[in-house]
Amino acid sequence: MAKNNTITFYDLALSTGATISPFVWATKYALKHKGFDLDVVPGGFTGIPERTGGKTERLPAIVDDGKWVLDSWGIVEYLDETYPDRPALIPHPSVAALTRAMDAWFWKVATGPWMRCFCANYRDLANKEDHEYITHSREIMLGKKLEDMQAGYEERLPGISADLEPLRIALREVEWLGGDGPNYADYRIMGSILFTASVCKTSPVLADDDPLRDWIERCLDLFGGLGRHPGLFPLFGLPHPENGQELFAPQGQGGIHKRNTGVDSTRAESEKITQGMSKD
Repeated sequence: MAKNNTITFYDLALSTGATISPFVWATKYALKHKGFDLDVVPGGFTGIPERTGGKTERLPAIVDDGKWVLDSWGIVEYLDETYPDRPALIPHPSVAALTRAMDAWFWKVATGPWMRCFCANYRDLANKEDHEYITHSREIMLGKKLEDMQAGYEERLPGISADLEPLRIALREVEWLGGDGPNYADYRIMGSILFTASVCKTSPVLADDDPLRDWIERCLDLFGGLGRHPGLFPLFGLPHPENGQELFAPQGQGGIHKRNTGVDSTRAESEKITQGMSKD
């Protein structure tokens, strides 16, 4: 069990000191949710096996009173199993299943696309000794030179914003993905948003008036402002396109968000979609 309520946490950071990995960010939040203090081992991509004594070449990783635990999901499962008396990260198996589904969706529509918008920034903001590794590995992953992949990002950002509508719908009627309070679902998605904040030096990614802003700001404030690292770049300030493309849908749109409370609630839509039909 954690001595002095402290767990050793291996960070993965840029030259700005900001954590770079979505998985490491989510793990940092998970540990704070459980009420632990962190003994942070800093570093970038270079030398992870050396820093961890050969235990791993990937992060996150934690050490709890001599016990090594690897992998972001593995760490969450370990924390809930080992410390059931502390607030649960995944309070029910359904939360794990839904969080995995939401995480997979968010990677497809946001994390990956944002990464491609800022991949050259990612390399340039990293520690100098990490530049070669990031350039080589990410160009293999992306199939293009980083500068070529990042080019034209301005045209792609509005579409990424618009694709986040399912998350906006989910958060219009609750304060947290966890319901009355945050759980690992919130931290998992916020991890990707904070990853983006660590590299979006050339442009914000969401409008100032985005409905997600309230939830994001509250996530940033959690645990004494854990997400408000000075090395992060502004998320908000993306201008609304002059061509009229919507960055987000007006409140009330979206199937599950609609509520049928009787004929008065559906009349306007019914009249619209049946306009011109025979009344016979």
